[in-house]
Amino acid sequence: MIAARQDDWIAALGGLIALDTSFPPGVGYATFADALEALFAPLGFTFRRVEVPEALWRTPEAQGARVNLIGAPRERTQPTCGIYVHTDCAPPGEGWTRPPLALTREGDVLYGRGTADMKGTIVATLATLTTARDAGVALRYDPLLLFCTDEEGGLYPGVRYLAEQGLVDCDALLCLNGGATARIWAGCFGSLDVAITVEGRAVHSGDPSPLGVNAVEEALPILHALMALKATVQARTSALPPPPHLEGRPLTARLTIAAIHGGAKGSALPGACRILVNRRVMPDESMDGALTEIEAAIAEGRARSRALSVATQLVGRLEPVIDPDAGGRHWPRWQRALSWGFGWPMGGFVRHGASSSSDMGFVQRAGVQEILLGGLSRPDNRTHGPDEFTTVQDITALARAMLAFLADGPIPEGGSA
Repeated sequence: MIAARQDDWIAALGGLIALDTSFPPGVGYATFADALEALFAPLGFTFRRVEVPEALWRTPEAQGARVNLIGAPRERTQPTCGIYVHTDCAPPGEGWTRPPLALTREGDVLYGRGTADMKGTIVATLATLTTARDAGVALRYDPLLLFCTDEEGGLYPGVRYLAEQGLVDCDALLCLNGGATARIWAGCFGSLDVAITVEGRAVHSGDPSPLGVNAVEEALPILHALMALKATVQARTSALPPPPHLEGRPLTARLTIAAIHGGAKGSALPGACRILVNRRVMPDESMDGALTEIEAAIAEGRARSRALSVATQLVGRLEPVIDPDAGGRHWPRWQRALSWGFGWPMGGFVRHGASSSSDMGFVQRAGVQEILLGGLSRPDNRTHGPDEFTTVQDITALARAMLAFLADGPIPEGGSA
């Protein structure tokens, strides 16, 4: 039934891709919540909208209300399985050969921003629950839908706020921000985004007066100091087990100069330069220590710069996720469900972590330690890049796995992909 009704959920995916929920800035959350309610209300869900207070998330990059949506069955009679999806996507960026905010289907390949991360998982959830209803499948869990904001680097992700308010109230929590791989999640790195604003003084670029201060040029000492720190940081290795595609090489800490903006035209010195630095923090490290290192490098560069002022601001933070499978009651069943849904042998699963980040670290800090991971990302499907894609087969397989996990009764051995 999931496969036979693919035209319906592919059409739904097209509607979601067309709604721009890029973060930054994140202005589309309320409209996206409208679309989600329209899709899931016919399945018997009632909805509650929860906005993160502006004082918690406000940064120069962020705009618009942070509307999180919780969908619950009208009657909750079973243990609850939370199904988490973040509603924001990375901005389209450059290099697309297909329209990023429209769904393009070529055979069984589905292109568009958010197909893999993670609007495709929304329609996998829709296909799962629609099939359960129409086929009369008895469920062992009542699903609790958690559609949350600002996972893609915001200062205060929506699921953090929900968890701290006691609203992630479930017996099992399924996070769909993972991959379509035979993986047992061992955890992931934390992430820091630090914005640096270098102030100069704009004058005509042909003016030899010493009054002009080129903010871009005066940012160079700071960039040099950050690059020196980058070499130190990326020599550090993590005890977190690495993914198979690294072929035994360890995961390492990361520092990236992710964006630089300054100047507008050739006839004027730039009066300001803004730098965005991303730091991926190993679970073996201290988040506060990593931030202190960045601030020290900025101060070192500032001492060699003629900039009128240099200001820093933390604009994004995600805590590391540590041992989400440890001692869990639900991981074995979810592993069997993935095996059945995707056709992966049980013996083929590998426990590993990642240097990517997740907002589930905040959920752990709020008291939910076991987190199940699934999703649609693969190493080759260009998540966050141009021509991001997923496939009909992977959405179908994820829906099969979710249905097997949620259904009341044992999960058969194996399955057909």
